[in-house]
Amino acid sequence: MPVLKYRNAGAVAVVVSVAMMICSPQAFAGYGHGGSTNGSDTSGDSDGTGKLSATAGAVVFDRSKNGSGGSAGPVTSSSGSWTPPACYYAPKYTPDQLQKYLEPIWNAESTGPEWDLEQRDKYVNGGEAKDFNKAKAGEGYWWDSYVTEGREGDPGALKCDKGIFWVDTGDAPPADVPQAITPEMLAQLAYAEIRVPSTKVDLAPAGTTKVNLPTWAWLDTAKFKPVSVTASVPLLNVTATTTAEPVSLKIDPGTGDATTYPASGVCTISGDRIGEAYAKGKAKETPPCGVKYLRSSGDGSYQLRATITWKIHWTGTGIPDERGLPDGTFGAEQDVVVQEIQSVNR
Repeated sequence: MPVLKYRNAGAVAVVVSVAMMICSPQAFAGYGHGGSTNGSDTSGDSDGTGKLSATAGAVVFDRSKNGSGGSAGPVTSSSGSWTPPACYYAPKYTPDQLQKYLEPIWNAESTGPEWDLEQRDKYVNGGEAKDFNKAKAGEGYWWDSYVTEGREGDPGALKCDKGIFWVDTGDAPPADVPQAITPEMLAQLAYAEIRVPSTKVDLAPAGTTKVNLPTWAWLDTAKFKPVSVTASVPLLNVTATTTAEPVSLKIDPGTGDATTYPASGVCTISGDRIGEAYAKGKAKETPPCGVKYLRSSGDGSYQLRATITWKIHWTGTGIPDERGLPDGTFGAEQDVVVQEIQSVNR
């Protein structure tokens, strides 16, 4: 991964309100000798919906191009146990804000005199900084750890155990901090924010079909356009956009007594459609995407599950070409009643 130089580009005045929000001591709970284990402070956009943008820790998410609606949901990584980072380091405090955060802790005398003295020596008496680096106010920020929202109990969140540290504007964070925020990490955090529409396929016959009768299945991809989420750290002018595009549909009939078309059950996108809509005169043809049930569902129904695979990729600051992330999947079930074909005795 290339070394990333962080640039503020004189934008501090523009984002001062964001800085105050993400750095305010009141926004965080919890601290420890090995560094902060603070949770995220999340707030919605100006219309109060929280859907278009939100701030979580130091990261701002733009969801204006994300999937929406009551049936939309997060994708599941197709790459086994892969997950976005559980914690990361990013700017959190100006010198004044760090002082306001730490002094009440020291004054409470709840962390022990030895640790308090170590902290005062580090931030006040010149061990790492004199007077919280107030002489360098406006020239950088104190960085600390953030735990990704929803990952507070994750063992991975404990990996961010380095104490608070200073980074000058324009400098990369220390090399011994692998969890320092990067465009790739932002892309991974945006991955977790992706929402895609639920998958209900069109069927012919619809709802009720017959044993040994091919049932056609298809989707209009206009309902499944690419979606994206952008994550950024305004104080660093670092951003990444993660995009999900539908690539295929997998049909699971809900029973082993069925044949899928194609045999793999995976229907790829062709033009603007997955599968092909049934039309009069095609009754004897084999559907390009569909299922044939070999046994009646009796008094109940089979739970046909349709799952779309989404190809996910990202671009970001300093990254000229698209880079891939693990594919994601999202699906839904629907009832299919299968009846025996009735014969007429004469």
